[in-house]
Amino acid sequence: MSKNTCFHCGLDAASAKITFDDKAFCCNGCQTVYQIFSENDLSCYYDLQDSPGATPKDIEGKYNFLENTKIVEQLLEFNNATTQIVTLYIPHIHCSSCIWILENLNKLHPNISSSIVNFGKKTVRINFNIELLSLKELVILLSSIGYEPFISLDDYSVGKKHINRTLIYKLGVAGFAFGNVMFLSFPEYFQVNEFWLEQFKPLFRWLMFAFSVPVVFYSAQDYFISAYKGLRTNILNIDVPIVVGVTVLFIRSTADIIINTGSGFFDSLTGLIFFLLLGKFFQQKTYSFLSFERDYKSYFPIGITKITNDNEEESIQVYDIKKGDRLLIRNEELIPVDCILIKGSARIDYSFVTGESKTVSKQSGDKLFAGGKQLYGSIEVDVLKSVEQSYLTQLWSNDVFKNDKELSFTNITNKISKRFTITILSIAFLATSFWLMFDSSKALNVFTSVLIIACPCAIALAAPFTLGNILRILGKKKFYLKNASVIEQLSKINTIIFDKTGTITANKETTINYEGLELSKNEESLLKSTLRGSNHPLSRSLYQLLNQNDIVTLDAYEEHLGKGITASYKNENIKVGSASFIGHSAHTATLNTSVHVSTNNTYKGKFTFYNTYRKGLSQLFNTLKKEFDLVILSGDNSGEKENLTKLLPTKTKLLFDQKPEDKLEYIKYHQSEGANVLMIGDGLNDAGALAQSNVGIAISENVNVFSPACDAILDASKFNQLYHYINISKSAIKIIKWSFLLSFIYNCIGLYFAITGQLAPVVAAILMPLSSISIVAFTTIATNILGRKFE
Repeated sequence: MSKNTCFHCGLDAASAKITFDDKAFCCNGCQTVYQIFSENDLSCYYDLQDSPGATPKDIEGKYNFLENTKIVEQLLEFNNATTQIVTLYIPHIHCSSCIWILENLNKLHPNISSSIVNFGKKTVRINFNIELLSLKELVILLSSIGYEPFISLDDYSVGKKHINRTLIYKLGVAGFAFGNVMFLSFPEYFQVNEFWLEQFKPLFRWLMFAFSVPVVFYSAQDYFISAYKGLRTNILNIDVPIVVGVTVLFIRSTADIIINTGSGFFDSLTGLIFFLLLGKFFQQKTYSFLSFERDYKSYFPIGITKITNDNEEESIQVYDIKKGDRLLIRNEELIPVDCILIKGSARIDYSFVTGESKTVSKQSGDKLFAGGKQLYGSIEVDVLKSVEQSYLTQLWSNDVFKNDKELSFTNITNKISKRFTITILSIAFLATSFWLMFDSSKALNVFTSVLIIACPCAIALAAPFTLGNILRILGKKKFYLKNASVIEQLSKINTIIFDKTGTITANKETTINYEGLELSKNEESLLKSTLRGSNHPLSRSLYQLLNQNDIVTLDAYEEHLGKGITASYKNENIKVGSASFIGHSAHTATLNTSVHVSTNNTYKGKFTFYNTYRKGLSQLFNTLKKEFDLVILSGDNSGEKENLTKLLPTKTKLLFDQKPEDKLEYIKYHQSEGANVLMIGDGLNDAGALAQSNVGIAISENVNVFSPACDAILDASKFNQLYHYINISKSAIKIIKWSFLLSFIYNCIGLYFAITGQLAPVVAAILMPLSSISIVAFTTIATNILGRKFE
């Protein structure tokens, strides 16, 4: 690096004459940042990118408002006694070095637990210890290393989209220059000799040059930066042929007016960049629309139990929650809103929010934050504010919970783009070499036309637009996907595994019989209160069946997933669950699922469940069996095996008495044998299996239980449409491949005219963005037709 260039930020350092470690710096601020990184073993920051930093600004006193507790509470996502979480918008985020340093903030300050960057939105989500680091100190730390956050108190809200107008400015400059250059070119195009006198030719040509300079060096700079970064890392990205074409056009045109051999191709040059930016702007607006729609709509069909003024319980959608409502939160249930604990003992797991599994105890009157999970029976809370659906989406998509599932479709697109770039560059050089030998006057036109007409923008647009639109369509059909990449994964599955209870059974239509000793009023009340705290499908069904009893606040409660529940109130103890869990030996074969009850170590009896299977189950399985291997993995006993054997297709594997860890190991084994597994469960006992599978779908039936382990949430009423959803995902991939084919055909036709010298660069510059728009139009129309087909 030049001694006249700042090692940290790349600005001119000649006049400052500041040197440290044989490196030049433009100011003491940049030198200080370099020292900080070096002392904290973060010098790799400079290995990822040359001069990646920004000059730190003097912000003394600027963030004193962050000492105001009320203001800080507005900005925070999460706030308890020791931990705070905030998402800050950092405008300077621009490269891999920025991501690396911002995700290693814990090395700069030990009280920062974690930091996760969202490069697309230019935000960083920071988890820090409030006892030893304030929000003001955190913001000052970020500013001191050149990453000053943008904080607006006037309109700040969680998940607010910060508008970056840079593209609009660049598009405006390119459009203004393109229009003027075209007007200045008309006299020479139309040979207006009376006007186009010798003294005006040089003036008009140099004016065209002047208009083109800001277009090339400002409007097109993102393409140059992207191509440069790609080449530095030995990657031929889709911007390389664009940059080569722009560079050749600019140099050729400048040479033409210097040696007075013509007016060059400044109209084509400015037109190319204008239409490129126009396509990018169109893409950005479409993404913004899809993102807004995804955040605004209810992408979680999660129910919550509301306690009415008459002390009745009713299930409502989370987005219907209002300030002042009283809610019942059961064991393993998510707290969807900020609220005050009114009744019950709370042990809250905030790992959804913080990424740490440490639980905290709360007493009546304490504030509880959205995103926590209750782990100790049921509690009642008073709502402080309504739910923000976008916040739940953020929790679901939290990078803390990302696993190693293959997301291969992006890689396929990148491979196609790489091969495409190599092919186009080869064709351009071969065609140019041919024309240099036979007609050198056409060589440069051919070279530039080939590079322009074969721009791979259409290929780059096909996948995101198709998958984004399918994501929206499936959401409207009550199939809610975590992100677009799940569609590609769903299209590849060949094995489908179902849980039984709560997945293929309809809880609301289950018939329950009791056999055993009569329960006293106190025992019924204790049983009802115990079941009230559980979210297991059997518990919920039995809870609804029991007569209204006085609900008591339990002294102890513990749920053993896949086994049963223990609870106590005063001197009364109760166990509810499987026969083995409560220590009872069944003397007769059980033909149906049963829940056994014992109080004070005395066996009382059992509730036998006569399951009603979901509507269309048999037809769905018969349809799926034609293409997929089907498996039922159930934690229940084999009493239902005979019924299921009659109901389901032959060769459907039925495995019972499966613990949660057994399900996980079963999936892992079959994946090692080459299976792509879709797991469908209730999201409670099946979290491990959902996480291990290639795609995990949680069935939702007005139950506020979901796990970051699942990739999708399916409304229970749409269970019989599962085959159609899988078909839609497969059709989406076909649409993308058709888009690739259309782009390939278009390029072949365009290349023929370009190579033979029949295509002017300005025509190519107009046709290129039109091809991108046509691909977007094709994918949008095709996906909408696909959506209507399955209505």
